[in-house]
Amino acid sequence: MSLRLTDIRHAFGPREILRGVDLEVARGEILCLLGPSGDGKTTLLRLIAGLEPLQHGRIELDGALLAEPGREAPPEARHVGFVFQDYALFPHLTVGDNVAFGLRRIPRAERGGLVAEALERVGLAGHVAAWPHQLSGGQQQRVALARALAPRPRILLLDEAFASLDARLREQVREDTLRVLRQADIPALVVTHDAEEAMVLADRIALIREGRVAQLGTPEELYLHPVDPFVASFLGEVNRLPARIGNGMASGALGVIPAPGLAEGPGEILLRPEGVRILPAGQGAPAEVQSCRMLGAHYRAWLALEGGLRLQAHLPPGVRLMRGQRVGLALDPERAFAFTAMQGATGALNA
Repeated sequence: MSLRLTDIRHAFGPREILRGVDLEVARGEILCLLGPSGDGKTTLLRLIAGLEPLQHGRIELDGALLAEPGREAPPEARHVGFVFQDYALFPHLTVGDNVAFGLRRIPRAERGGLVAEALERVGLAGHVAAWPHQLSGGQQQRVALARALAPRPRILLLDEAFASLDARLREQVREDTLRVLRQADIPALVVTHDAEEAMVLADRIALIREGRVAQLGTPEELYLHPVDPFVASFLGEVNRLPARIGNGMASGALGVIPAPGLAEGPGEILLRPEGVRILPAGQGAPAEVQSCRMLGAHYRAWLALEGGLRLQAHLPPGVRLMRGQRVGLALDPERAFAFTAMQGATGALNA
């Protein structure tokens, strides 16, 4: 079972919000739609679910047409489960009745079993008679997930489903949801603007920028091989170092990295904080430690190079620097990416 989107375009009045999106999600695959707010991610989910009429393109499930302009299956015939950002639970219905709400077309004799199965799957089997206001935020999210799964959908869509949870609870609920999605074994699309969340959940990430797919790939591919500065900076923090590109190499203050195919001239090196290598004073590029703070699993240091350039470094366990300490710096080429000045100005390789 696979979901295919072909040349999806959509506009609200004069503003084009989706500008030719092509995606395919395989059975059992979790694809995260990542990107800034307002760049069309939720609109894409609503088009798949049939909550917005398709203006251009084609949506197919297992080769069968779900929607094209003028020919659309109604939402109730698409067998799509949808978990909304605010969960959309009915406060006047119990947990069991909320989960059963999407089962109105199912014979009454079968509903109880489907409700029990869905609540068991999300770990809430004992809460069938509870009211939504009696549940924690994480439990409410899992009820919304159970309601989406109860009709045994062919596709599951989650729109910023963890955004309202505090950081500690969000991590646990994400892990629980990931387990449930794996068990469901259906195509799943998850919308988020949180890069860490996308990397935790996704088999692949589609980074959406201004209605287009800026890059599609595994979390590792987007983090370690970004196609442009926008992708690099959206997937994690980066230091920006001026560079000179020539003979297929980019030269900056901390060293030289490969730059195959880039035009000669001014450019920049984007360096992940964990890619800053700390060396003894007298080796590498000279720098002075301005601050060093513990952030749980690692230390974060700010370092000043000669000439005023400041860099952020994430230090491995056991390494700590003191303010005013003189050190040398180099870079890890696997955490450094070269771009031309034009790419940095546009933020896109293929704009």
